Amino acid sequence: MVHFLRNNKIATVILAIIRIYLGVQWTLAGWEKVSGGAAGAVKGLVANAVKNPVKGPEGNVLYPWFNSMLSAILPHYKGMSLMVSWGELLVGLGLIFGCLTTAAVFFGLMMNFSYMLAGAISVNPLYIFLEYFIIIGGFNAGKIGLDYWVIPWIRKNIFKNKATI
Repeated sequence: MVHFLRNNKIATVILAIIRIYLGVQWTLAGWEKVSGGAAGAVKGLVANAVKNPVKGPEGNVLYPWFNSMLSAILPHYKGMSLMVSWGELLVGLGLIFGCLTTAAVFFGLMMNFSYMLAGAISVNPLYIFLEYFIIIGGFNAGKIGLDYWVIPWIRKNIFKNKATI
């Protein structure tokens, strides 16, 4: 499966379709927050996650470390909302245009897992499922996109004198 996703031309097309679909979803979510101001939404999500943490069947808090981190973030919700809004928008644009695809999908995964740890299930499991195919596909996922030119340029000009391991 990994070999197919990383090397097959059919996989390149399938990954591009998945990538663009996810990119549109991330871009729409990010644009809504950037253009409408999402400070209140982020504050509400974080405050709710702190007040009502995810609990297991016995009623114990499952992710106390995450809730402690959210408690520390809550006073700085405006800065966090700025990062979330622009992060979603940039992840979406990176996926749509296939530019730095692996990095974009990595940060998308990080946001999806953060939302789930906060108790917001929504579309996050579906996105995570689809994003794993892109992560596994690696360069092949962005080959029909700007990565076709960007990644070779980065390898040639940025990492030209670096020793390979």
